[in-house]
Amino acid sequence: MAAAFFNDLSNKIGSIFGTGDSLPWTDAEMISSCEQEAYGEKSGMSKGDNSDSIMRLIWALVHSQNPSDVQRGIAMLEASLRGQGVEMERREVLYMLAVGQYRTGEYVRSRQLLDQALQIAPNFRQAATLKSLVEDKIAKDGLVGVGLAAAAAGVVASGIAAIVLGSRRR
Repeated sequence: MAAAFFNDLSNKIGSIFGTGDSLPWTDAEMISSCEQEAYGEKSGMSKGDNSDSIMRLIWALVHSQNPSDVQRGIAMLEASLRGQGVEMERREVLYMLAVGQYRTGEYVRSRQLLDQALQIAPNFRQAATLKSLVEDKIAKDGLVGVGLAAAAAGVVASGIAAIVLGSRRR
């Protein structure tokens, strides 16, 4: 019975501190393959018309487990928004930027980008799903912050109480 209680408690704590998202992850091998395709190094592909390949590369980068890959994907997406990168649908750029921001822990920025994507396409299910994950993460981070603040206040109060009780005993 006690073991079940501690397992349940462990699962709840893990859900607060764990990633717990359903977004896919990519690895270095997948990114390398996408880079080869995007830069025309695979199967005799021409370098002229590779916007789909670059889109797959960006997708792989923002879904990477490596933070520097995610940052690279974000930079490519931001260039696209400025009209300097590959031409992509704005809602897709905003969504993938939101994924990148989510992966880097920039939850408020991610939510802002998702709001913009949902203004363009209100029925964009991927954006709505990610927005729900982002809002859960923001709420959990807020609860953890409140818990840490309460714990710190408890430590300070205990210290003051110990000092007061110590001075009364003398």
